[in-house]
Formats: sequence, structure tokens, C-alpha cells
Amino acid sequence: MPSTVVLGAQWGDEGKGRVTDYFAQSADYVVRYQGGNNAGHTIIIGDEKFALSLTPSGVMYPHAVPVIASGTVIDPKVLLDEMDMLESRGVDTSRLRISSNAHLIMPYHKRLDAVMERFLGRNQIGTTKKGIGPAYTDKYQRRGIRVQDLFDPKIFRDKVDVALGDTNKLLTRVYNQLPMDGSTIADEYLEYAKRLLPYVDDTSLLLWNALKDGKHVLFEGAQGTLLDIDHGTYPFVTSSNPTAGGAVVGSGIGPKMIDEIVGVAKGYISRVGTGPFPTELNDEIGETMVELGGEYGVVTGRRRRCGWLDLLALRYAVRVNSLTQLFLTKIDILSAFDTIKVATGYTSLGEQYDEFPRQQRVLYNCAPIYEELAGWNVDITGCREFGDLPTEAQDYIRFIEQAIGIPVGWVSVGPERQQLISRQ
Repeated sequence: MPSTVVLGAQWGDEGKGRVTDYFAQSADYVVRYQGGNNAGHTIIIGDEKFALSLTPSGVMYPHAVPVIASGTVIDPKVLLDEMDMLESRGVDTSRLRISSNAHLIMPYHKRLDAVMERFLGRNQIGTTKKGIGPAYTDKYQRRGIRVQDLFDPKIFRDKVDVALGDTNKLLTRVYNQLPMDGSTIADEYLEYAKRLLPYVDDTSLLLWNALKDGKHVLFEGAQGTLLDIDHGTYPFVTSSNPTAGGAVVGSGIGPKMIDEIVGVAKGYISRVGTGPFPTELNDEIGETMVELGGEYGVVTGRRRRCGWLDLLALRYAVRVNSLTQLFLTKIDILSAFDTIKVATGYTSLGEQYDEFPRQQRVLYNCAPIYEELAGWNVDITGCREFGDLPTEAQDYIRFIEQAIGIPVGWVSVGPERQQLISRQ
């Protein structure tokens, strides 16, 4: 198929890295369309583990062109360090293409991110302090600095000075911080420009020509649906649109160019940082999910909160993304439990909900209504066909399909590439 979007159907951390890696095997282009280095994905190849935060998964395949599109925000130091890491481990990064319209994360964005979060106190959002939010803020205030600005030193220095004029007032007068020096920042970033120039391209045109020629293009989202700035659990969200609409806006291609939208969801659910989480388990079961699932952030190392699968949230993801299929991950972790619960509804403030509520007050007071299913209590990591799974695991997957109205096309039973069941 010419174009596929792969995105998170929960609060991120669904295992999108291994999923995009799987689809990248047959893709000609792999496109990261939003977010920054606040979202990591892990790819396991044999005994080697690659933790990436900006570079698209397609970099692992010599036939694929990895593309960082205009909807992203880029910390050039992080990107160059990641490229150096990959090269040192034998991965060729020369095919990487970077949109000239992508915005840059500047040092003052990271400083602002940290101090603003600290000043929120108990109302903290749970930002990664990577400068993502302030970079997007500057973008929408039309004072952001883009990749293309790096290649005109005078324009770049002028833009840094303009941005710092307001930012230094905020740092010094509101947050009692020392001002930052624009000349030092400009010198540092103009050095990065020398290395980045060969990779910069008009990626919208690049992808248009690829799709016109019938090439296979894979679009990968960072974070997840419930962290979308417009459709997530605001304000505990990211600063961009990981949902399917973000793929076309962030890549500069039209919606008619998308053929398939695959949502990625775990057999349970997790969330990092703060915000409402109706099925969260603060008990031994939740702790088992954390430990067996390795539920710690790739970028931050933060412990994830875990809970039973939430079908209201998953149906919501199907709706707002027009998902065509689901890629279900980590069901091998559920082998540890005698019975498995699934949230099929909520009660909140005296009312029952069968669809994911949008009111923050309602979400914070939700109690899940569970349906209990039989567990399977056997190791399934060696299963490679759907029929190899225990009957109880097959029933669990069919239960999910019936509840969300789309097929589960793939099931992962372990972290490695070959630990996968395809139902295509």
C-alpha cells in the first residue's frame, strides 16, 4: 500500500518503535511528522537495543529514506549526537532528510521549560523539560526559528536577538533567572548548521514525488492519541498533534494521500507523568505490569503508571483517527495474571458513561466498570500464528475487536522483531 500512518492509540509508550520498525521493512520512506526529542522509541535487533528520540525508525534499513518533517521541533545537538551514535554502531545516516521548515529547539526554550514547570508546583503538567512546549509556543507566536534560518547567519543572529529580547525579560523579571547571551547561542548553532546542511530538503515535495511514483511511505507519530494537544486529556498533553490529522499537516501532504491508519495499543495501558487515568492500578498488579513490561520512559527513565485496558479510550482513538486496524502489543505481559479485567464503561458523579468523556471534571472522578475475562497463565512468547495462542488469549483479542469495531491485524508477543503474529 502506498501510504500508512502508524500512531499511538493510548497515552504513548505503546511500543510504536517496534511497530514502525516492522512496517519500515517494506517502506521506501519513513516520516516523523510531529513532536521532538521528548518521545523515545526502542528498536531491538538481536542482542542490540537502539533507543531513538528524533531519528525515524527507517534509518535502520538501507533501502528506506528517513524523513524529519516540518511538524517536528528539532534540538540540533540531540539530533547530531543521535546520528553519531548510530554511525558508531554501523548504521548509515546519510539518507536522512530534514525539512527546512521544521522549527528549532533553542537553549532558552529548555531553560523556560524547566523553570515554568518548577513554578507550577503541585499543578505541574509533567513535561520532559526538553523545550518542546516553548518551541511550539514560539512557532505559533510567529517568532520561531526554523532550520532554514541556520543557513543565513545574519538572519539567524537577528532572530535569536529578537526572541531573546522577550525571553530574557521573562527569565529575569518573572523567574529570577540570569539572562542568556544571544551571541553565544548563535555561535553554537551556526556550528551545527555546517553538519546539518547536507540533510536539509523540501520534504513536502520529496514526499509528494514519492507518493506520485507509487513509493511506500510510512508516517510515524510520537506520543499517543490521548496526549494530542486538541484531542487529548488537556492540559496534561503534548504540544502537537500525534493524531492522524497531524500526519498530513506535519508532513505537507494532502489527506487523500493516506491509505491506511494503524493504531498501536498495549494489551493493558500506561501513562507517564500527571493527569487523569481511570483504570490506573496502584497495587501489586500495577507493579507487576511495570516490572514485567519494563515500563520506564526511553527518554526520561520515568516510571510509567499502569492499569487495565480501557476500551472507552480505545474506541475514542478509533474515532478521532479513523483507525483502520489495530496493532496490539505486549499481551505476553498479561500471561502473569489469572484473570484479566477490561474497562467497558465508567461511572462518574452519579452518571454512567459508555463513551470517553471530554470533561476534565468527569474524567478525574471516573470509576471504571470492568468486565472480567479468563487469563491464560502460559508463556506465549514463542507463538507465531494466531492459532498457537491459548484459547483465552484468542478470546481476549476477539473481545477487543468486537468492542472497538476494527480488526486486530497484528499481535506482538515479545520485544524482538520476530516475536510477532500477523493476521493479514
